[in-house]
Amino acid sequence: MFKPNSVAVIGATSTPGEPGCVIMENLMSGTFLGPVLPVNETGEAVAGMPGHTAIDTLPLTPDLAIICSPPETIPGYIEELGKRGTRAAVIMSRGFFRFDRERREVQKAALLQAAQRWGVRVLGPNCPGFITPSVGVNASLAPREALPGKVAFLSQSDSLFTSVLDWATSKGIGFSHFIALGDRYDVHFNDVLDYLNGDVNTRAVLLYIETIDSARRFMSAARALARNKPVLVIKAGRSEAAAAAAAAHSGMLLGADEVYDAAFRRAGMLRVADIDAMFDTVETLALAKPLKGDRLAILTNGGSPGFLATDALLQGRGKLAELSDETCQALDNELGRDWSYWNPLIVRSSADGAMYAKALQILLDDRGVDAVLVMHVPTFSMPSDDVAGAVIDVARRSRKPVLTSWLGIDDAAGARRKFAAAGVPSHFTPDNAVRAFLNMVEYRRNQDTLMETPPSLPEAFNPDVTAARMVVNDALEAKRMLLTPAEAHAVLTAYGIPVAETRHVKTPREAVAAAAQIGYPVALKVESPDVPRTSLAGGVALNLASDEEVMDAALSTANNVCDQVPGARMEGYAVQRMCRLAGAHELAVETATDPVFGPIIRFGQGGSMAEVLADRQTALPPLNMGLAQELVSRTRVYRLLRGSGHKAHVNLDAVRLLLCKVSQLIIDIPEIFELEIDPLFVDADGVVALDAHMRIAWSTTTGTDQLAIRPYPRELEECVALRDGRHVDLLPIRPEDEPEHWEFVESLSAEDKRFRFFGNVAKLPRAEMVKLTQIDYDREMAFIAKGPDNDGVMRTLGVVRAMVSTDNSEAEFAVAVRSDLKRQGLGKLLMQKIIRYCKARGTKRIVGAALGDNKSMAELARSVGFIVSKDYDEDIWQLDLPLEDGKGEG
Repeated sequence: MFKPNSVAVIGATSTPGEPGCVIMENLMSGTFLGPVLPVNETGEAVAGMPGHTAIDTLPLTPDLAIICSPPETIPGYIEELGKRGTRAAVIMSRGFFRFDRERREVQKAALLQAAQRWGVRVLGPNCPGFITPSVGVNASLAPREALPGKVAFLSQSDSLFTSVLDWATSKGIGFSHFIALGDRYDVHFNDVLDYLNGDVNTRAVLLYIETIDSARRFMSAARALARNKPVLVIKAGRSEAAAAAAAAHSGMLLGADEVYDAAFRRAGMLRVADIDAMFDTVETLALAKPLKGDRLAILTNGGSPGFLATDALLQGRGKLAELSDETCQALDNELGRDWSYWNPLIVRSSADGAMYAKALQILLDDRGVDAVLVMHVPTFSMPSDDVAGAVIDVARRSRKPVLTSWLGIDDAAGARRKFAAAGVPSHFTPDNAVRAFLNMVEYRRNQDTLMETPPSLPEAFNPDVTAARMVVNDALEAKRMLLTPAEAHAVLTAYGIPVAETRHVKTPREAVAAAAQIGYPVALKVESPDVPRTSLAGGVALNLASDEEVMDAALSTANNVCDQVPGARMEGYAVQRMCRLAGAHELAVETATDPVFGPIIRFGQGGSMAEVLADRQTALPPLNMGLAQELVSRTRVYRLLRGSGHKAHVNLDAVRLLLCKVSQLIIDIPEIFELEIDPLFVDADGVVALDAHMRIAWSTTTGTDQLAIRPYPRELEECVALRDGRHVDLLPIRPEDEPEHWEFVESLSAEDKRFRFFGNVAKLPRAEMVKLTQIDYDREMAFIAKGPDNDGVMRTLGVVRAMVSTDNSEAEFAVAVRSDLKRQGLGKLLMQKIIRYCKARGTKRIVGAALGDNKSMAELARSVGFIVSKDYDEDIWQLDLPLEDGKGEG
């Protein structure tokens, strides 16, 4: 589609302003060398090219068809193109319905039926097309060409397509691809992201998104891409009004903006506010050295720009680097008293290149500085080009990022050209430079989250899923959507979540007796199925210290609820031990279901101050301890939880573990579509839930299927026996397995490494090991064998993995076993495991390759059903196992 050798334009015309005319002009006026074939009813020539009346009269089969004919004709044209062998089409026709959902679905069904029958991929409709400068293809309605470059721009908006192209061209910004998706009947974000991931000409990807229609496919493709290339995204709809308008415009479901934020962060992408910030930041990410921290030093010859940059940094929650004593002494030695003794470091206005170079080098040598922003205010006495040259010389030798901002227009033009030629990021204003730095910090954090190895759970976690499910099912059978407090507490207890000691009683007298048994002071809460939050209706009394107070509170709270909610049914009272502990913090954890991304988890401040502080952050499950820590750290209350001054630290492990337990709960029991624990008390000893609300409904899908990211597939674990009788566990690999996987790879002999990696490998880079252990279970699988080695030590003994194509038609496998554990049958057990897995997911075939001297791999593959053939030219064994006919020893 994006790099065709030949193009047919269906509906080509010479009528000015019509899509068929604009497309022909754009294709013919560019540098595209392949044939362009106009097709129209009359067969008239267009743009000097002879016309054709039908697809079957074309002199050759086009790689790409651009269709500009009326919508009702398109299914027929798709059918003809498919029969002819064309496999890509762009729909630019006018008349496709976007706002009339019923008519839109009829058009979509007819078009997709024809496309899927013949395997034709369709971009659009309502699509302005695409531009691939590297092959000279301007298959778009844009009035100008795109400059060649290494950045891809992918837009959901047709209106932004031409305006961004015009803006970028005026600034000399080039692209590897410039693509609009239109209404995404067939080709979606994930399809193009996967394509761009494999495109060697694309070094970074920019996205404009309004709505996403398949969260899991999008997240899988985005996470894979973000591991290899910077991905920046603009998402329209930060406000509710804009989001609703975007959803209506695209005909898609409306998702919460905070959830999109969480999704982009989880995928390792960077969200920016506007087009300017997008291009500023992508240039900085592409040119600057990798950022290792978030502390910025500012060097300038003007006080005001330095103060403005400092304000912008701190307002953006950035960190101003603190200069060490050694740095200050070095600056004194080199600059005398011609500096400000502070960060921002202000030198004299007439500072020359040598002074800038000395100050910059000293700042870069400070371990407390992670990056430096260098600014220059034009002066009559010192040409800015000379200062720029000195800064470039230092920046080239540094391993830390150096950003620049040369103020002025004409005076700074030469300096900016020098920075561009030298690959040093340059920005017009201090604000732009600081914004780019803050975006670099956020991008690094997102990448760290994407690539980190999460810690193991601090305690064994074996929930009683059956007990919790029975509670939920009983309530559903009783046709209730709200669990009672007692039921909610029972579910939490089944998942090992501590709950404050509570007794559920029917009458005021029973409440008094329960309070005496628990011990004063106590809290009393009215229980009513008609009042989910009795505290808002005056149904809660706290710090009751005697039998009399409990009796009085039972009567008054019941009266309050009846007054506030007339007709509310009273089922009794909950009597609970007061848990107001010295130094404890009130938190809240809640889950909800987003219409786009499915289940989500929110965490933050709880209790009476929650609404005032509005301190809640959002994450996508599944969570592990590392991801739970990332969620907690984004809240403002986190600073208090870490402890300061006389306040003791709280047990943050307990908080993180509780978030992991809640994550697993909503995966195991998808009928719980809404949960809230508020308040949740935490102190140095751990956590305790005081109140919980759960809403339930019958679910037609599993919890795993509802998630935007597929969780660890525990159901695929199994235990097998080797020939010598020892038992090993076959487990899907997890990020936590990275340390043991290093040891496993190092245990392989030099020959086994060569067989596995098709070459001599000294040590794998960390990025490669991350790819091996942090997999997307929705599109790849790796099973490790864990058990005792020959010395009885529990280790990773072997691994088998399958990379599945995006259409699930083919999986490429690889397998390796510890070099000191051969001839125990483990290789065959692993192969059989991956064959069973691929069969179960409906993959059509498994393929692989082995070096020509790896005869044992060829024999192993043959023993489990593979067709084994030798490519003598490449000296490689080709391994192929069709699965459609039930073949293979799965």
